[in-house]
Amino acid sequence: MGKIYYIMGKSSSGKDSVFKEIQKRMPELSQITMYTTRPIREGERDGGEYYFTDETGLKKLEEEGRVIELRAYNTKCGVWKYFTVNDGQISLDEKDYLVIGTLESYAEMRRYFGSEKVIGIYIEVEDGVRLERALKREQQQASPKYAEMCRRFLADQDDFSEEKLEQAGIERRFCNVEFETCVEEICRFIVSDQNGERVYRER
Repeated sequence: MGKIYYIMGKSSSGKDSVFKEIQKRMPELSQITMYTTRPIREGERDGGEYYFTDETGLKKLEEEGRVIELRAYNTKCGVWKYFTVNDGQISLDEKDYLVIGTLESYAEMRRYFGSEKVIGIYIEVEDGVRLERALKREQQQASPKYAEMCRRFLADQDDFSEEKLEQAGIERRFCNVEFETCVEEICRFIVSDQNGERVYRER
């Protein structure tokens, strides 16, 4: 039976870069592309990290009973929604998957598929480093949204509080100070888990 390896972390923790690198090194892990109603960012493409849709498209999927989990965020630019859809991408009888998402979506996926099928991989970075990374990334956008960047940074403090991490059953933490080391540790963890070994990372 397959499993879903679920990468998550606060904004600017480097989780997207880690996710992409693991995809390269472990191509046997299939993807589950999530959906969002937020505007597409510069350099993104539809069907890459997300499928981009609008409220009309979301409503149609909900009416069809195909939305597995959904989160809505009040941003400085309006309400943005992120969600996972039962659209034929997931077949745990056949494959293992690598997914990136939020703590909230991870918890919903565990409820939907079962905790033994969804394995959390939480990426940590010191807050000062995260803030520096976030500012640098925003400065590269054609129309920087600094207010939204600050809102997202502060919201993460609550969204990924120690209490919520514990409630979600997060047991595996990987520090992304040295990118290569972090990626190698996660790859080793996934292989060990696939081989039936229970591996935990000390905090």
